[in-house]
Amino acid sequence: MLQPIKSGNSDLIIRTYTAFSSCFLYFFIIFFICPNSEVSAQKKNESYELKLKPATSEIKIDGVMNDPAWNDADLASNFFMVQPMDTSFAKVRTDVKMAYDKDNLYIIAVCYHEPGPYFVESLRRDFAFGKNDNFLLFMDPFNDLTNGFSFGSNAAGAQWDGIMYDGSKVDLSWDNKWVSVVKNYSDRWVFEAAIPFKSIRYKPGITRWGINFSRMDLKSTEKSSWAPVPRQFATASLAYTGSLVWDQPPPVPGQNISVIPYTLGGISNNHLVSPILRDHRGEIGGDVKVAINSSLNLDLTVNPDYSQVEVDRQVPNLDRFELFFPERRQYFLENGDLFANFGYQNIRPFFSRRIGLGVPIQYGARLSGKLNKDLRISIMNMQTENTSASEPAQNFGVFALQRRVFARSNIGAIVINKQSLNFDADNAAAGVSKYNRVAGLEYNLASANNVWTGKAVTMKSFSPDKKGHDLMQAGNLRYWTGNWDLNWQHEYVGRNYNAEVGYVPRRGYINLSPQASYLFFPKSGKLVSHGPKFFTTNYFDESFKRTDNTNYLAYNMNFRSRATFSVWGASDYVKLLRPFDPTNAGIATLPTGSEHSWKSFGTEFVSRPQSLYTFSFSSRYGGYYSNGTRLNITTEFGYRFQPYVSFALSSSYNDIKLPHPWNNRQFWLVGPRLDVTMTNKLFFTGFVQYNEQSDNINVNTRLQWRYKPASDIFLVYTDNYLPSPFAVKNRFLVLKMTYWWNM
Repeated sequence: MLQPIKSGNSDLIIRTYTAFSSCFLYFFIIFFICPNSEVSAQKKNESYELKLKPATSEIKIDGVMNDPAWNDADLASNFFMVQPMDTSFAKVRTDVKMAYDKDNLYIIAVCYHEPGPYFVESLRRDFAFGKNDNFLLFMDPFNDLTNGFSFGSNAAGAQWDGIMYDGSKVDLSWDNKWVSVVKNYSDRWVFEAAIPFKSIRYKPGITRWGINFSRMDLKSTEKSSWAPVPRQFATASLAYTGSLVWDQPPPVPGQNISVIPYTLGGISNNHLVSPILRDHRGEIGGDVKVAINSSLNLDLTVNPDYSQVEVDRQVPNLDRFELFFPERRQYFLENGDLFANFGYQNIRPFFSRRIGLGVPIQYGARLSGKLNKDLRISIMNMQTENTSASEPAQNFGVFALQRRVFARSNIGAIVINKQSLNFDADNAAAGVSKYNRVAGLEYNLASANNVWTGKAVTMKSFSPDKKGHDLMQAGNLRYWTGNWDLNWQHEYVGRNYNAEVGYVPRRGYINLSPQASYLFFPKSGKLVSHGPKFFTTNYFDESFKRTDNTNYLAYNMNFRSRATFSVWGASDYVKLLRPFDPTNAGIATLPTGSEHSWKSFGTEFVSRPQSLYTFSFSSRYGGYYSNGTRLNITTEFGYRFQPYVSFALSSSYNDIKLPHPWNNRQFWLVGPRLDVTMTNKLFFTGFVQYNEQSDNINVNTRLQWRYKPASDIFLVYTDNYLPSPFAVKNRFLVLKMTYWWNM
């Protein structure tokens, strides 16, 4: 059993821990990176080549392969199966051809299938990959195995586009100007697209781009790719791309400036005051995108507005720490990984939602992209308005530089500065800091075959009133093959580490978290894979005294139908470091220093995505704080009239039994959602969220018409109500128009 260490020795503990972490970093650099330098000259699927030639005729984007240019283009076929098995060619056939002219890159894909209807959710852009018959292109224009672009469509013609980062991740919030058409036949569907060179970033002179094509066919439950990818990895993995071989360097785009103005009008009513407070809005603003060259972009924004962004999905809040909600605003997303990827999920030195939510942004600028094949840069500056003593005008500056090393690894540096302008005594009295700065380094490991991945990061904060114990250091190392998935992660966050523009919900701790899982792959039967998973998280304070522990064991089953089921059990221990209300309802708090332990178990199930009717649920039952019990059941029912209407009803029920004064507490979170996609350019979304815990009903509806590529008209209506007695809190109505103009 661990013995408490005297607080006077805490500095020694931290120095010892930091020394251990440094040794860990050196260990995996020496033993796992240096060998990669031998293979960095050639990637895994370098021999898979698709030769690209200029189009010999005009190509009309209509989903019909009758243009003479397609007869002269080279063919990519004979796809490999990735799932359910990765040891044979795909059963369903896919043929792909590509061509180009001075303005566009063209692609056509013929996706054959077994007799019967296709499966899609709707005509909405950026659909869920695993719930749609789809074809996707993954493109690595720098051939750096790390960054790129993805384009594609589902079988009904809904577009998919995203920016790729971190070797295999796709940020679907990225949106740009391109055109595509899907045509359906009895035995196949055809996807045809034109992607302007001005819409992507690439280095002139490079004649080999990384490329792969991915196909999801839900009727056969088969996922396949042109260049083979091991089944444990996403087909988006840029480590396994083949090569697009140009007959000559790609065209250099001419002047590439896009102006994207917007205008909006709106009205809001606040019913919580008497008389009702009404406010009218009338605003203009916009963005400008300037391509410094084909790989480096300058983004400018003046008086930006994000009223069309969908509101956050509410979740039951029984956590002791701040909840995380993802960034959805378009301006912060292109090359946003250069900032957002530093750190880990719960220790992010930079979190763009800290900028301009609830406070108007006056203007901003960002320079981002590639300086060369190995060097990426991003510099951003944002200025907010002065709204009150607690929200003075503030300037946010961020600088990030990333250098590729060896096969697919990189070293990054980041500096973040938050500065309050015209800082005065009123600001200080309101708890606003004069400045806050964070700087640090990060090493990201990714072996050539993606089997070894990891990270080591060190950050230091600078604040006027917090000195010492202001470091953050963390690292992990993951080994992932078809059967084994092993991961070690450790974290240290000093009690004075202060990242005001980051997301750091807890401080003053050390965390050690090993994880292991194993998958069996039967050759026949209903299961495609199954196996156990175990992890343990262990939190200590800076004197290395235990404060939290979770041990978790699960058994996961993946069916050939693509349904999944798992059962799990866990044990928890918590020593509270500050008062905490276990219901988060403001009733009473458990005292600092009180200790709590319990055991729990649960299940998770997701039905096969091919059905028009889908269902998922998760359950949890067991102990809770103060010798209480907690039952949680979460469900989602879905039905679609494909491809036009999709309906989903999600719910979460919590039943918590605690001693006086909490007693027995039950609360629901219910959220029906309706998606209507009249065409792939006209969308309606409406959803309701009833949150009994926060005593609120939220209604959000949005009508979007994409009247031209990347140009939209939005009509957004939002209501908030008190459930009992039923009464309006506030209402918002906004009409917004954007236009994408290429100069």
